[in-house]
Amino acid sequence: MMQPVSYEDAPADLDQRQHNFSAGPGALPTEVLEEVRAELPVYPGVGASVMEISHRSPAYSEIHERAASRMRGLLGMGDDWHVLFLQGGASMQFHQVPLNFLPDDGSADYIDTGAWSAKAIKEAEIVGAGRNAGPRVAASSRDDDYTYIPGADAWDLNDGAAYLHFTSNNTIYGTQFAAEPEAAAPLVCDASSDFLSRPLDVDRYGLIYAGAQKNIGPAGVTAVLVRDDFLERRHADLPTMLDYGTHAAKIFNTPPVFAVYLVDKVLGWIEANGGLAGMVERNQGKADALYGAIDASDFYRGTVRPDSRSQMNVCFRLPSEELEARFVKEAKGAGLLALKGHRSVGGVRASIYNAIEPASVTALVDFMGRFEAANG
Repeated sequence: MMQPVSYEDAPADLDQRQHNFSAGPGALPTEVLEEVRAELPVYPGVGASVMEISHRSPAYSEIHERAASRMRGLLGMGDDWHVLFLQGGASMQFHQVPLNFLPDDGSADYIDTGAWSAKAIKEAEIVGAGRNAGPRVAASSRDDDYTYIPGADAWDLNDGAAYLHFTSNNTIYGTQFAAEPEAAAPLVCDASSDFLSRPLDVDRYGLIYAGAQKNIGPAGVTAVLVRDDFLERRHADLPTMLDYGTHAAKIFNTPPVFAVYLVDKVLGWIEANGGLAGMVERNQGKADALYGAIDASDFYRGTVRPDSRSQMNVCFRLPSEELEARFVKEAKGAGLLALKGHRSVGGVRASIYNAIEPASVTALVDFMGRFEAANG
């Protein structure tokens, strides 16, 4: 059994890492961390750390362009897609998307499936207030505490909408779209917590954004992918830093160099592990094992309708809050970290992003069996 380690005595050896189910910032591949550790003091051929070099230098330009190229390649995107590495997280994009693309006297459709999509709607309302425009909530699962993804037969879509915004995976509630929404409007997606975990039909999107800290890198950088013909629809006279066109034209200001460097490493790891097809197989196996353990028990109870379950964030409850608190505490003692559910919903949450090893899920399932035997 893995023993907990105090912060004061934290080991430097990566083989002492425990099973990290954090919802974000999430786990990074151990192989990537080992490579970064080796390169951190001196980036090859540069004579200084990657954190110390100019963002205009040839070395960083190569890193930046390689990361963008890898991202396009993994998603099957053509040269008509711009890959931007911005700051401010997905929360900035909640405002920046409507600021750029919500038309005067027009509307955009939004699907409300959780706290983050609700925040995106709120920001679109703020932008729309000055334009005689606004978001339309085309579908919502708020009526049942966001425990499901609304079925397409219940959507009220506007064919004239500037775009349809949706959050592909909901970290707090553990729900996920099984596939892209069918809509006449271009799709805009907050893909923060399942980005690059599966292929996308990119021809249907106008813009995709994702905070890196869930699935592709550390906190501090947000990937924004915008198709050129969609970009051309943006408003004129936007604030310089909030205009996607500013960043599509060039690296305008200092990017989060170290975070982009790490994203590039993670993208290389995804390539080496079978690309997105490899991630699908890897993630499906982990999710099947964990949901299988929940469904086989009367002690554990899933919180999401089976047809809406996330393969990234598995949420479940125990018979009482007291048992849930004990479960989280004892799991930590067994080397299973960050299993407490979000403070707004409680329960238990295991985030099993790309980098989570199948062995970590096996360790969690084994612990669940032991805990139920002792407490059921």
